[in-house]
Amino acid sequence: LWNADEKTVTGLTWNELLDQWQNSERREVCRDRLRAADGVDPDEVILPPAIAKERGLTSTVCFPSGNLCPEGSVIKATSIDPTVIDDDGVYRKRGRARVFSKESDAIAAVKGQSEKPIEAGDVIVLIGRGPIGCGMEETYQITSALKYLSFGKHVALVTDARFSGVSTGACVGHVGPEALAGGPIGRVRDGDTVELIIDRNTLDGQVDLVATVDGIDPVEALRTRSIAEGLDRDENIPDDTRLWAALQQVGGGSWGGCTYDVDKIIETLNAGQAALAAKTSDKSQEEVNAK
Repeated sequence: LWNADEKTVTGLTWNELLDQWQNSERREVCRDRLRAADGVDPDEVILPPAIAKERGLTSTVCFPSGNLCPEGSVIKATSIDPTVIDDDGVYRKRGRARVFSKESDAIAAVKGQSEKPIEAGDVIVLIGRGPIGCGMEETYQITSALKYLSFGKHVALVTDARFSGVSTGACVGHVGPEALAGGPIGRVRDGDTVELIIDRNTLDGQVDLVATVDGIDPVEALRTRSIAEGLDRDENIPDDTRLWAALQQVGGGSWGGCTYDVDKIIETLNAGQAALAAKTSDKSQEEVNAK
């Protein structure tokens, strides 16, 4: 992942710089100050992976897939309340979907200020909050609201929005494709059953639609259902945000679009332009034939 033999702007390679730092007077002074001021052993601050594992430290994030997030998603697995984790280190939840397209509506339901308040066991599905929908807003408010519910640890959240590092709980974000890009998350309906399985040991995870409120096979429902009625991008999104979202989508969406591949973007744009030109030509020919 890191070529330490490459030269840096100093003219030295990373290996040379790190060797200098390892044995430098400045480093020793810093280590001594840490011991004297805080009583902390510097070697207890940053641990090699093998030692960290011996002491029971685990990785933080998991990247679940599944029929609701075929391109991927993210959850900070270590932030899930330990009391809802099974003895084998796996978080398992199956609950009723509560679908929202605005964070404010979801928060109102969490606070009991809607006709159908959120209940213990529910899975909040917040859609239309990706790059196309709103510029991919940070949804800390909803995770914060859940944190202070007496039963908040028994509620999960699945969304195409993003989270910051302060979010806690069983919160799966960055779901791809996003709802407005045709992602299956946009085909979930209120009352469907969503299942989450997050293994905090292996960092494997699944987020799936496992049953539907109307009895349709889940796979068939995600294939044939239309995107949630009325779902659309927010009004008054700045033009630069709309353009960024469009280019990201061309580049591969929330996950593939984060790879800045100019050649692939240009190729895709050219292919789309050619397809549009062909369609226009066919339509013109149809008009000529009609006349």
